[in-house]
Amino acid sequence: MAFQRVWHRSYAPGVPAEIDIQKITVAEALIRTARRFPDHTGFIYMGRRITYRELDALVNRFANALSALGVREGDRVAMLLPNLPQLIVANHATQRLGAVTVMNNPLYTEKELARQLADSGARFLITLDLLLPRALSLKGQTGVEAIVTCHINDYLPFPKKQLFPLVKKTMYRKISPQAGVHEFTDLVGKAPADPVPDRSRWDEAGAIIYTGGTTGLSKGAVLTHANLSSVVQIFRAWFPDLRDGEVHVVGTYPIFHSAGYVVSQNLIIWSGWTSTVIPRPEPGILRETVKKYRPDFLPGVASIFVGLLADPEFRKMDLSFVRGFFTGAAPISADTVRDLKKLTGKDVYDNYGMTENVAFATGMPWGGKRKIGTVGVPFPGTDVKIVDLERGETEMKSGEPGEICIKGPQVMSGYYQRPDETARAIREGWLYTGDIGVMDAEGHLSVVDRKKDLIVSGGYNIYPKEIDEVLFQHEKILEACTIGVPDAYRGESVKAYVVLRPGMQMTADEVITYCRGQLAAYKAPRAVAFIDSLPKSAVGKVLRRELRDRDEKQRFEESGSGERGQS
Repeated sequence: MAFQRVWHRSYAPGVPAEIDIQKITVAEALIRTARRFPDHTGFIYMGRRITYRELDALVNRFANALSALGVREGDRVAMLLPNLPQLIVANHATQRLGAVTVMNNPLYTEKELARQLADSGARFLITLDLLLPRALSLKGQTGVEAIVTCHINDYLPFPKKQLFPLVKKTMYRKISPQAGVHEFTDLVGKAPADPVPDRSRWDEAGAIIYTGGTTGLSKGAVLTHANLSSVVQIFRAWFPDLRDGEVHVVGTYPIFHSAGYVVSQNLIIWSGWTSTVIPRPEPGILRETVKKYRPDFLPGVASIFVGLLADPEFRKMDLSFVRGFFTGAAPISADTVRDLKKLTGKDVYDNYGMTENVAFATGMPWGGKRKIGTVGVPFPGTDVKIVDLERGETEMKSGEPGEICIKGPQVMSGYYQRPDETARAIREGWLYTGDIGVMDAEGHLSVVDRKKDLIVSGGYNIYPKEIDEVLFQHEKILEACTIGVPDAYRGESVKAYVVLRPGMQMTADEVITYCRGQLAAYKAPRAVAFIDSLPKSAVGKVLRRELRDRDEKQRFEESGSGERGQS
């Protein structure tokens, strides 16, 4: 068939294959939700509840403040914030003015941020007080004209707000008056509350979200309001039995990432649901949040669930109120899925997508047939096909690996100011993901690996993810990641980076012998390095590229060492 969109009622009961996308931007949706559920809590931040009426009023005030600073339609307003109420307000105020939000990872280096701010042409920057010194440096290197700073305690409830500067001295910075720098609360407090007419336009850019840079320099994916709204409507249709205004979700995904932009922010607003805003999703914080608010859903990357399962207090909790766990952005092991199911009786629903399609292309059916180890079936209105790796023209048969391609209303308009890369990524409406996958006869997708991560050893194609999964299953191994390294005889050979569980010991020979008992000999690692932790992106995706860079640097420093053996 031309594409693999397979629908059966047993897979996704009540979910249509197609949905009628309403041409309502998410900026408009906030206005609508504030009218439908004015006194319903939209977001909770450290105990402080913000109703939709209050949120809409804050957005109006901040939009008026931004307008007074000179923000106009089409301007790019950069965000450099963790999950805070101010980020949600700033995103929607920017879009209400017809301007474009530019999302940035606060953990990035100054060099990375300077490149992204310059690339996007951002004139305004909303950031955290602690990051002001870096923001001022970036202002001098880029086209940023004005900075707005936010404090972590701006929206804390009494008495936490009063105690915060005393308890968290190292996390609070008083901003001295200076040209081009403004404080969020000052602007909101002085700005008029007059409603701002919504200027978001369906086919125009609403956000630029930079890719994670896992395979090279990050690129700005231009997401139109149509993309941003369509993906919310598509994802919302996946849950026909859930009612607007009645669901509580923990906001673990960072909003500066595409998954968090959808799940931690826009899906909540569209549906009139409630989200607990989590700036830093550590196991202890999540455990206490879940205990206090009893949420319906707990989304998170695999590392979050691994951390929770390792917490004895979490394992003792009554979790009968949780309806399900959702994951994506990084692979989750079958052991973690089984452990959560055994502990809680609830399923883990895996999703698949990327920044370029606003994070969601396939998902495990809610209330339908699930296959552990897959990332489910295509969402409504979304097509997925598997094509050959060489030319990307021949569609592969069921069960045969190839490049995953996606088509749907959530696919980006392109990379910002990169027409050549856009042309390579989007062909005849299909987004070529660079991921290798397999579609079974029933339409369930399995992600095998990244094309660029493929290891070719002695003429054999080796998928690192397969080896990673085998290593995950060893009782002494907490995490692992394999890469291809130069091999004079084979072209490439496999090297494994291994993180052991606390108190465990292993030798390289033990790791290699174990893998040879589980895999074909040519797939087994020929070198092993033990490290304390794997490098990860902000959403928990292992940065295989950084491990390759580390290995290359080490080999360069070992001048004259020849072919590397075990390490």
